[in-house]
Amino acid sequence: MEKIKLGILGAGHLGKIHIKLSLELIEKFDVIGFYDPDILISKAAIDQYGLNAFDSLEALIDASDAVSIVTPTLSHFECAMYALRNGKHIFIEKPMTNTLEEGKKMIDLAHEAQVKAQVGHVERFNPAFSAVQSHFDKVMFVETHRLAQFNPRGTDVSVVMDLMIHDIDIVLSVVKANLRKTSASGVAVISDTPDICNARLEFDNGCVANLTASRISLKNMRKSRFFQSNAYITVDFLNKKSKIVNITDADESNPFALIIEPGNGKPSKQLVFDEPKVADYNAIKRELETFADSIYNNTKPLVTVEDGYLAIQVANQILDQLSFSNSIFAS
Repeated sequence: MEKIKLGILGAGHLGKIHIKLSLELIEKFDVIGFYDPDILISKAAIDQYGLNAFDSLEALIDASDAVSIVTPTLSHFECAMYALRNGKHIFIEKPMTNTLEEGKKMIDLAHEAQVKAQVGHVERFNPAFSAVQSHFDKVMFVETHRLAQFNPRGTDVSVVMDLMIHDIDIVLSVVKANLRKTSASGVAVISDTPDICNARLEFDNGCVANLTASRISLKNMRKSRFFQSNAYITVDFLNKKSKIVNITDADESNPFALIIEPGNGKPSKQLVFDEPKVADYNAIKRELETFADSIYNNTKPLVTVEDGYLAIQVANQILDQLSFSNSIFAS
């Protein structure tokens, strides 16, 4: 099969990363060029990568088999709809759309066009998360912290859509139950939309997830902790480290075993620590590779537009809670 003619929409910070990594996937993609309306950004990308800069998004999409949409969130819908109407496969960065209505229309058109559409929830491909995925079993409590130092890039949307949506997608991928209740609080400090948010998600199976996101922190942190029967799993997405603590029946013959006594006449338990080997690979490159594979093999993308829609649906529920709480204080 011929290589996929890939066009890249957007050559800003993340767009340049997509260009670089797509060019490295020489067995999968023939990167035909990019489009960015900013002349200075386009010139920098031309100078750095020697790629063809198209005059319009329409011209780029028309010449492509597939497109990576790495534009500001507010333009995702317009770019994706033109591509889908013309039968092109799309890889679209998160959040896939700015509104639920746009997301629903995108899903419908993607199915109608019978093309592959993948959403860029890159933490699904983080090697630290991949290293423990097979260990999740009926997760009942989740705690996440995603803290970032302030960066004007990304403030076109709230911290919920900018940062927390990563953890929303991770939680939804791990907790196999319907979301029953959402509550949240947050505040805008620097930008016009919330910069700090804490959300609580309660699921039908009893699982609870507490999510915290801030884009005005003094340090960066991307950690999640998962609690389930007889096990505790921690994932450091930033430093790409994972740890599993299993609770097993005590081995009384091992003098070095870490024993705990549950009390109430219950048998002794033992803590067994495991740090699984974390592979060394680039998560964005891996997700682009799987996007190409879904086209070649005619298989479902690993992160579908339905997954992307569920993430923005929950994000919007959280934003509605923030608006409600702010309106109470304002009245």
